[in-house]
Amino acid sequence: MAARWLAELDGSRVTVEVPASSANLGAGYDCLGLALAIVNRIEVEVRAWSRGAIELTVEGEGRDELTDDRENRFVRGLEATLRASRGELPEGVGWRISMRNEIPLARGLGSSAAATVGGVLAGNALAGEALSMPELLRIASEIEGHPDNAAAALLGGFVVSAAGDAGVEAIRFDAPRDLRAVLFIPELRLSTERMRAALPDAVPLGDAVANLGAVAVGVAGLATGRYDLLSRLTADRLHEPYRASVYPQLPRMVGAARGAGALGACLSGAGSTILAFADSMAGITRIEAAFFAAAADVDLPGRVLVVEPRNTGGRVTART
Repeated sequence: MAARWLAELDGSRVTVEVPASSANLGAGYDCLGLALAIVNRIEVEVRAWSRGAIELTVEGEGRDELTDDRENRFVRGLEATLRASRGELPEGVGWRISMRNEIPLARGLGSSAAATVGGVLAGNALAGEALSMPELLRIASEIEGHPDNAAAALLGGFVVSAAGDAGVEAIRFDAPRDLRAVLFIPELRLSTERMRAALPDAVPLGDAVANLGAVAVGVAGLATGRYDLLSRLTADRLHEPYRASVYPQLPRMVGAARGAGALGACLSGAGSTILAFADSMAGITRIEAAFFAAAADVDLPGRVLVVEPRNTGGRVTART
């Protein structure tokens, strides 16, 4: 069985592309995500007789930083999916991986989830599409620890997701054509672990109720075209106030975007990127100016990037 498996896949190549994502979107802590049109493209070649060697080349974000071992998130997603579909991974199999990455690392834009989802999609393609989308989402979410970024990267659009005993439930809907995400991407990096450590074990009941209302109204608004309710959705009381102890520039940057007329503004994921929504060129211009002025005031070097939400999730673009 193992020899046949090796013979079938040796030299096979798969190319995938996976979008960035912004998790939480303010009040939707660990349950909301949005795919963004910033893309990583990854090619993997099966090297069945390489004694387990992994050869990794990276262009763009993460060059000279990403590990070329089995803790690499792409490799973890790839091998976990092959095990789930094949039952075993032949001893000695290795990989030649080439990445062209646009998603910044440790900036709250889902770079880890994109790598994991890319590996999951590549593994499923090598296995002949043996697993369903819910199964792929389960594998990616288990590796990531939570489904918000993984669901958005896999499915595209706005995604509501939750993990439970029966697996991961995820519901998606398209972002509108004219909505734009104005991103302030600082040079500052923040680890998810450090930002989660800043959160308390318990929060006031009033704050929990406020966030529940914001998520309920905000998601219903998004699903029905009420994008003015992004202002309500992106106003958080459960995590951003506590994360400001680690990231003191956060309130000033979010406030600047809101003051400039953003439809909504929040911390993207665990940061450090700040996300603001706009639906016009005039709005984008005002937010950009406000971001740069506020960043200068709080000594936060960075750049502004304006991107569309991406309604297409990760996908296989080539296989040979």
